[in-house]
Amino acid sequence: MKKVFLSDSGPVISDSIYSFWRWNEADDLKVKNIEEITNYCLELGINAFDLSNSYGLGQMEELFGHVIENKSVKREDIVLFSKCGYKSQEEGTGKIIYNQLTEKYINKSVDDTLRKLKTEYIDVFLLNEFDPLMRSEEVVSALTTLVYKGKVKHIGLSGFNVFQHQQLANFSLDIVTNHFELNLFNTTAIHDGRLDFIKEQYAKPMAWAPLAGGRILTGTDAEAIAIRSLLEELALKYNSNVEQLAVAWIHKLGALPIIGSLSKDRIKNAATASEIQLSHEDWHRIYNITRK
Repeated sequence: MKKVFLSDSGPVISDSIYSFWRWNEADDLKVKNIEEITNYCLELGINAFDLSNSYGLGQMEELFGHVIENKSVKREDIVLFSKCGYKSQEEGTGKIIYNQLTEKYINKSVDDTLRKLKTEYIDVFLLNEFDPLMRSEEVVSALTTLVYKGKVKHIGLSGFNVFQHQQLANFSLDIVTNHFELNLFNTTAIHDGRLDFIKEQYAKPMAWAPLAGGRILTGTDAEAIAIRSLLEELALKYNSNVEQLAVAWIHKLGALPIIGSLSKDRIKNAATASEIQLSHEDWHRIYNITRK
C-alpha cells in the first residue's frame, strides 16, 4: 500500500486509515479481536489507526493500550489518531451532552489517552467538532504546548467547517488534516470549500463513511440503485467491485478514506481501492449521478 505525507510536515501514513468508531458491541470489545484486526490491517499495509475517548462504549483506547502493552504491534510501526471534544453524560455510555474545548479539558483528554494507550505520545490529536464557546487563543496555546512537550506530534480537526478551521489556522497552528463525511451520497465537502481549504494548507483530508454506512452496497432507494448499477458496470472495466470503485472515487479527489468495517473482506476491498486509477471521464460519470 502506498504511503503518503499527511501534510508538508508529516506524518507518513498509509493512504487508507482504519477506525474503531463502529466497535460498539460488547462481544467485539475484546483485546484479541482488536489485535486480530490491527494485525490484519498491518498485513494490508494500513499503519494508521483512528481512536477516540468515545469509541467502543468509551473503552477502546484502554483496550488498544493492552494491544500495545502485549507488544502485539510495535509502537513505532503505527500512527495513532485520537480525538477529544465530546463530553459524555456517564463514563462509558457514549451518550453525548455537549462539546467542550477548553485548555483544561484538552490537557486532561490527552493525559487520559496517553495513560489508557500506554504510550508516550499521540501521533495526531484531533479536536472533534467545533465548540462555539471555545476561546481560540486558549485552545491554540494548549495544543502548541502539548506539541512542545512531545505529548502530541501533530494537530488535526474533525467536523470543522472552513471558517472554523481558518479561525485556528490564523493563529499559525499547523493543522495536518480535517475529518469529514465524504461519499457518493454526501458530496457537500466538495461544494462548501472544506476539501479545497485543507488542500490549500498543503494537507490531506480524511473521509469517513466512504461507503455511506453500507447504503452504496445495499440501499434500495432509487439513488442507491442508480449509483450501484453504474459502479457494477464500471467494475467490469476496472476488474474490481462496487466497494473498491466507491472508495477509488474518493481517492481521486485526494482524500484518504477512513475504513470502519469489522469485516476483513470489506477492509481489504477499501484498502486496495487506491490501486484503481479511475479515468477523468469515469469519475465524472459517477459524480454526475450524485447530482441528479
